[in-house]
Amino acid sequence: MIIVMQADASQADIDRVVQRVEGLRLRPHVIVGTERTVVAVVGDERDAAGSGFETLPGVASVMPILAPYKVASREVQSEPTVVRAGSLVVGGTSIGVIAGPCSVESLEQIVETARQVKALGATALRGGAFKPRTSPYSFQGMKEQGLELLAEARRETGLAIVTEVVSPEDVPLVARYADVLQVGARNMQNYRLLEAVGRTQVAVLLKRGPAATVEELLLAAEYILDGGNRQVMLCERGIRTFETHTRFTLPLATVPWLHARTHLPVVVDPSHGTGHANLVPAMAAASIAAGADGLIVEVHPDPKCASSDGAQSLDFPAFGRMMDLCRRVAEALGRTLG
Repeated sequence: MIIVMQADASQADIDRVVQRVEGLRLRPHVIVGTERTVVAVVGDERDAAGSGFETLPGVASVMPILAPYKVASREVQSEPTVVRAGSLVVGGTSIGVIAGPCSVESLEQIVETARQVKALGATALRGGAFKPRTSPYSFQGMKEQGLELLAEARRETGLAIVTEVVSPEDVPLVARYADVLQVGARNMQNYRLLEAVGRTQVAVLLKRGPAATVEELLLAAEYILDGGNRQVMLCERGIRTFETHTRFTLPLATVPWLHARTHLPVVVDPSHGTGHANLVPAMAAASIAAGADGLIVEVHPDPKCASSDGAQSLDFPAFGRMMDLCRRVAEALGRTLG
């Protein structure tokens, strides 16, 4: 349920509602908006029957939350969430651009990439240090050494770092280095991992699984939000269908659908969504036209020699052309790219 506070409700009024909720063994989430403060109550609402919230001082109304995803729903928060993590801003009028290689391979590779993508307009650097791969024989990443190289690239350029965390026990380590914790598609329903990143205050980029519905994506986000972490971005990175001309099928209708139902910002990954570098610029521009709040794009100094995902990685000139195209689309929509 949502407990809507009166416009002139005091902090003491809000605290009183929170104490009543906790006394019923339910979890309160206080959300302060520009026009109203609400307390989202999460748990078995049968425990709240007859609790008399309507009679408490400062309470305007009590309403049920109809969506199965409670804290992520626009019923709870009508204003869009804007995620800020270092140099990266995603949401509102800002379209964040996260760019970099699939895997960190060397100091020279990651620093050169950081310098180049920043000069071309990117606002965050992506790079995998821990890489969950389909084959156990594929390159698995440089692990903590890769995190140290990402940190050096941040010192050199000031770009926020977006990197993947693959297991709950790795969260404290990765959170020491990362500005954004990426939960990859394979881990979208790894609930222990979602709970672990939810206990941090580090921003999270949650990728949709290749066989997951958008409602399942929102429920996965709910685990993070319920843990107390409000800095959550959803990422559409394509789903598996019967088509073979692309690596995955990138359904951009997801973007406006999500915006109608959740306040969380939506990022699109046209690199994984297509699997072909020549398709990435057009799909990046189409993502912005559909309303995406951010892009995450794979960029490598020499894609032919990349340790992973070279076929879908842009080189620096191609990334620059993509940014020029996307910037024109964003300006036509009254938004700012990067």
